[in-house]
Amino acid sequence: MELVEQLIARAKANKQRIVLPEGTEERTLKAANQVLTDGVADLIILGNVDEIHELAKQWGLGNIDKATIIDPATSPKKEEYAELLAELRKKKGMTIEQARKLVTENNLYLGCMIIKTEGADGQISGALSTTGETLRPALQIIKCAPGISCVSGAMLLLTHEKAMGNDGVIVMGDVAVTPNPTADQLAQIAYTTAQTAHSVAGMTEPYIAMLSY
Repeated sequence: MELVEQLIARAKANKQRIVLPEGTEERTLKAANQVLTDGVADLIILGNVDEIHELAKQWGLGNIDKATIIDPATSPKKEEYAELLAELRKKKGMTIEQARKLVTENNLYLGCMIIKTEGADGQISGALSTTGETLRPALQIIKCAPGISCVSGAMLLLTHEKAMGNDGVIVMGDVAVTPNPTADQLAQIAYTTAQTAHSVAGMTEPYIAMLSY
C-alpha cells in the first residue's frame, strides 16, 4: 500500500474533527465534499450557511450537508468564545469587544477557539490566507507543544527513487517561518521533523540531514 493510501486508511480508522475556515473557497469546498464522500474526516465548515449551500449546489457537491456548517455571525457559542479569547489575551491588552470582533469576523480565530474548547482536533487553511495569517491565531490560542518554542512545517516528498529516503519518501522540514534560525531553533526543527517522519510517514528510525541555503 502506498503512503497516501496508508494515510487515508489511518484517517478513516481514527476520524478527526477538522475545521475549514475558508468555507466558501472553491477548492476548499470541493476537497471537503471528497473527504465527506470518502468518510475520511468529520468536517466543520465556517461561513454563511445559505452561501455554502448555494455554492455546493452550483458545483454539484452532494455531500456537503454531511458537514457541520457554522455561521460565525450567528453561532450560539460566539460569546463563550469571545470571553475565553479575551481572557487568554488579556495580558496583551485585548478587550472583550476586540475578541467579539475576531470570533465573528475572522474565521481563523473562530476555528482556533473551536479547537481550544475541544470542539475540533485541527484546522486547515491557506487557500485564501497567508502563512502569517494562519499561524497568528494558532500561536496566540493553541500555542506550541511543550518544550517547543519555534514553529516549523514539514513537507512529504514522494519520489520514484526507492533508494532515496525511506522507500522513496523524504520528509523535509520547512524553516520558512524562521528564516534565520538559531542553533537551538534548528535543533527543535530537526526534532519535530523527525517526529513528523515517525508519526505521519511511519519511519521508525528517521535519519536527519541538515541542509543550508
